[in-house]
Amino acid sequence: MATIYTLHPESPQAFKIEKIRKQLQKGAVMLYATDTVYAIGCDLQSKSAIQRVRQLKKLSNDKPLTFLCLSLSNIAQYAYVSDPAYRTMRHLIPGPYTFILPATKLVPKLVMNPKRKTTGIRVPDHAVCQALLQNLGNPIISTSAHVGDMDETYLSRYELFDALDKQVDIIIDSEADPSYLASTILDMTADEPIVRRKGLGFDVVEQLATISVG
Repeated sequence: MATIYTLHPESPQAFKIEKIRKQLQKGAVMLYATDTVYAIGCDLQSKSAIQRVRQLKKLSNDKPLTFLCLSLSNIAQYAYVSDPAYRTMRHLIPGPYTFILPATKLVPKLVMNPKRKTTGIRVPDHAVCQALLQNLGNPIISTSAHVGDMDETYLSRYELFDALDKQVDIIIDSEADPSYLASTILDMTADEPIVRRKGLGFDVVEQLATISVG
């Protein structure tokens, strides 16, 4: 049974964040809210926890995983960001966007796309996520919490908590029901950014002349 932490959505309690940090560093897997959907995640540096996330989501090892970073400068440690990509990303970060970028050696092989050597990275506009990232000091895996036959349209957070209570170690309740729209995915590996999936924030992306829709 998971430990449930109820955190203030705008000013998360520091002592609770610290308790969560300690568990994550020991390999815990958590269910938590982001600025898009509820996600299943863990410390990027915990190989055993990443494997558990894959098993929970029934993902093969060649299926890349997205992770959260604290800032654009933090992204630069884990991905190669070209000048054109930087100019686009600085207008969108933080926000509901996933950026596909060439991975650096700091990205575990368990996370990246093995063929393209790319990785998906987000900088969430969410106080709880930011507090966790700041305290942990490492990126956090972020994959949609919907598993198997879960109804992605009508599932409340309490139903989600009940469904995953025995499969994760930590449940973070930031007192908000999940969004049902995922992030907009932007492929930043070409000369110009390409939209690979329309999601939250796409209306802002449309206003940027440098981006095309794939």
